[in-house]
Amino acid sequence: MTDATSRPVRTRFAPSPTGSLHIGGLRTALFNWLFARHHNGSFILRIEDTDQERYDATALQTLVEALRWAGLQWDEGPEVGGQFGPYVQSERLAHYQQWARWLVDNDKAYRCFCSSERLKQVNEEKVARKEPPGYDRFCRSLSPAESAQRAANGESYVVRFKTPLDGQTVVQDWIRGESVFENANQQDAVLLKSDGFPTYHLAVVVDDHLMQISHVMRAVEWFPSFPLHWQLWDAFGWEKPVFAHLPVMLNPNGKGKISKRHPPVDKHGKTIPVMVHDYMRAGYLPEAMLNFLANIGWNFGDEREVFTMVEAIERFDLTRINPANSAFPTEKLDWLNGEHIRLLSPEELARRLKPVLEAAGFEVNVEVLLKVTPLVQVRMKSLSDVVEIAGFFFRETFIPAAPEKLPQKKMDARQTRDALVAAAARLGELTDFSIEAQKLAMETLAQELGLSNSQLFGVLRVAITGQQVSTPLFETMDILGKDTSLERLKLAGESLLVQS
Repeated sequence: MTDATSRPVRTRFAPSPTGSLHIGGLRTALFNWLFARHHNGSFILRIEDTDQERYDATALQTLVEALRWAGLQWDEGPEVGGQFGPYVQSERLAHYQQWARWLVDNDKAYRCFCSSERLKQVNEEKVARKEPPGYDRFCRSLSPAESAQRAANGESYVVRFKTPLDGQTVVQDWIRGESVFENANQQDAVLLKSDGFPTYHLAVVVDDHLMQISHVMRAVEWFPSFPLHWQLWDAFGWEKPVFAHLPVMLNPNGKGKISKRHPPVDKHGKTIPVMVHDYMRAGYLPEAMLNFLANIGWNFGDEREVFTMVEAIERFDLTRINPANSAFPTEKLDWLNGEHIRLLSPEELARRLKPVLEAAGFEVNVEVLLKVTPLVQVRMKSLSDVVEIAGFFFRETFIPAAPEKLPQKKMDARQTRDALVAAAARLGELTDFSIEAQKLAMETLAQELGLSNSQLFGVLRVAITGQQVSTPLFETMDILGKDTSLERLKLAGESLLVQS
């Protein structure tokens, strides 16, 4: 079996707008997008909002934001359009009602008039007899004439599928091969609800057909519904798409799938975010996130773990998708994020850091940011790290470190104060305040004071930046300038004088 087809490749991502986009949903969207791009096909976004009880009016916008942040632009769908629209299921009710009628008229489905009270009673009686729960097909035996008359009289009904009562349904999945289901174990599923809205089962088949979807890549959680969908395709007599049920992403410990109801924790006991917007806010790059997700369940094909989506598009096919479920390696994501940060040009990284700093309350001088960016680029694991490492460059008022934070290992307050005074004097004498000149002067001073470079440089860095984790000392002073640097050294020395 090959993953290509004589049909034009058309894949789709069809989420339900019931909340923010789950990280597993983004992985499903990614695989569909990669496959479509690999085959020069179309990637469709379709919104499955027929579950009105769980519908969230704000979810569509957050979904669109997440996909666009990730760079997974759709060729057809909301805000884009296309020849097979509308792409929101609640706007397509006439299609589902038409094809539900067709199934009834062609003896593939039937109207069920049973009340919720009767259905509850049937289930209770089955449980009492230790039988599997489920509908007893009471209305399946109604004649077409009686069924039509009761509907004409205004009785409320749902449309149920006439599942074959015997034999087997043999399904084909590209990743999992052939599977056999006993028809006797299947239910007569509801296809159209009494309010005229379809269930997922009817809508997904009708939409995939009308939108000419060639390949259906969806989570393996839908596999139990696979025989019903296969039977529906056969009932309509339509050409089936290629199916590929994707493996589940498991918790880091490999036990249970990642769930927003029960957020996983890493080996340190830290809660792991499961929604895409959490990662967006935390300073993760979309390039790193997509690289990370592509590695969960799909094999790039060699030992390389860091790659771009352009490279992934070139190699993506279904043969490298592993059917086994995979754990969510959070530490690998942090590593990949750092790697992708270092792949950016300093100018592009600065562009991405600016809104992060502004969101933290800083007024950003772009000229300063362009100088600072190369210093933080080699140290960052996420964009948000810039606030802790280099936020002091953009703070309106300098916040000096507490005096007790200034002394370094094996140094007391007097030694530290003397070092600060001597450093300020030596740096003040420099006519060349370049990085090289600063470094040479301070290395010489450290020897004269009987201190190691790490001791003296550590004191100066805390004094200059006001923090213990920061950008390199001499590059920092070069950006701040001579006057500001000397002023801060003097301020730190005076704080120790007051303390003593």
